[in-house]
Amino acid sequence: MTPTPAAAQEDWLRLDRQICFSLHAASRAFNGVYRVILKDLGLTYPQYLVMLVLWERGEQPVKKLGEHLRLDSGTLSPLLKRLEAAGLVRRERSARDERSVEVRLTDEGDALRERALAVPRRIVEATGFDLAEIRELRERLDRLTGALDAAATQEGAGHRTRRSGHEE
Repeated sequence: MTPTPAAAQEDWLRLDRQICFSLHAASRAFNGVYRVILKDLGLTYPQYLVMLVLWERGEQPVKKLGEHLRLDSGTLSPLLKRLEAAGLVRRERSARDERSVEVRLTDEGDALRERALAVPRRIVEATGFDLAEIRELRERLDRLTGALDAAATQEGAGHRTRRSGHEE
């Protein structure tokens, strides 16, 4: 029995056909694994991401840190406060620009990097993927992110144009 066009269209609305849900479910599964692994370091997953940027790039203005992590300051500020309370980072007003707050690692935060070196290996093991599969998946997800960012920008511009009544 061949599905009717309406039935075929309804199939697209099944949860198991949604790429967004597959990504959401994978993200939640990753967070669960990271929660267990990062407990030894005393970090949450978002805090770990902050530390990764600081270990890689050194001292950063909060704004730049947010850009790297795709987080707004309302989300980032509480993370940084907790990391500072834990003695891992220090936040200070920039001498060059009073409006800017610089974030840098403390000696303790810098030393934590050594203990964190085992995290990526444990994540690779948890996925069951080999390094080539992980690299390929990351590249595809990066392409997906770029395409979705571009689409959101275009949709946003189209939405603003339609609202103003000046469709191009």
